[in-house]
Amino acid sequence: MHVLVTGCAGFIGSSLCERLLADGHAVTGVDCFTPYYGRPIKEGNLAAFRTHPRFTFRELDLSADPLADAVAPAEVVFHLAAYPGLMKSWTDFDLYSRHNLTATHRLLEAVKGRATLKKFVYASTSSVYGKYASGDESLPTRAGSPYGVTKLAGEQLARVYLDEFAVPTVVLRYFSVYGPRQRPDMGYHLFIRSVLAGTPIPLTGDGLQVRGNTYIGDCVEATQRAGFGAMPGEVFNLGGGELTTIIDVIRRIERLTGKTAVVERKPDRKGDQVATAADVTKLYRHLGWKPTTGLDEGLTAQIAWQRETKQ
Repeated sequence: MHVLVTGCAGFIGSSLCERLLADGHAVTGVDCFTPYYGRPIKEGNLAAFRTHPRFTFRELDLSADPLADAVAPAEVVFHLAAYPGLMKSWTDFDLYSRHNLTATHRLLEAVKGRATLKKFVYASTSSVYGKYASGDESLPTRAGSPYGVTKLAGEQLARVYLDEFAVPTVVLRYFSVYGPRQRPDMGYHLFIRSVLAGTPIPLTGDGLQVRGNTYIGDCVEATQRAGFGAMPGEVFNLGGGELTTIIDVIRRIERLTGKTAVVERKPDRKGDQVATAADVTKLYRHLGWKPTTGLDEGLTAQIAWQRETKQ
């Protein structure tokens, strides 16, 4: 099958491309290398499969460039491209609106009416629920940041294009994904890097925020199942089964590295989530998926990757 992955040079996108190629699919990857973090890191993500004979890379800005040629062969689209992060979305909403909303609208426009398209998977986030994101898909959406607002708006666009143009959309709401290739601005990456280097960990809030952690391998497994097996119109929470507090994660990293963390307290961040815990009963019922990687196992893999890559 021919698959299009947007955001193919990112954390989840590159991991998904690798899995799809290993499974025998032809993959077109799209990325515009937004400057949220350094291009060399994203190029490193691509390196493992960029020369694969069934992989085609296109450097395109979904919010501005022509898309017809890139989407033409696609039977399944995984739309993972987005501008991430809470804090910057408070000060540069136009940037988030462009890459998270305009880009999604233009991509949906490009694929509508294509008889060969079997599925359009939109990667959303637990941030659409707001500060308290614990429960199943019936939990009311109450985005607590401009970033969350743009991702929720993208979900609504996907629904509109399903209803009006029969674009076969599926929405996945990711919860706290971690593991090898995690973005350098994300919490666990920062914690591990600081502990390994002996520098202070910038801990926002009291550290008692609860997270339902999703290992990247589990995330990729569920994502590809949704692309090939989910019914159009469905919305799924995608999260790990092991809950922990942020401070407990730091203690685990200490134990797994044999090093002591130096914690530097920082004020709460606007829009930060107090608790996230995905009820994934629906995902299991529809696609037979459930998380299989425990937090210690996943952190061990991420620590090994950060040591190897010196990230």
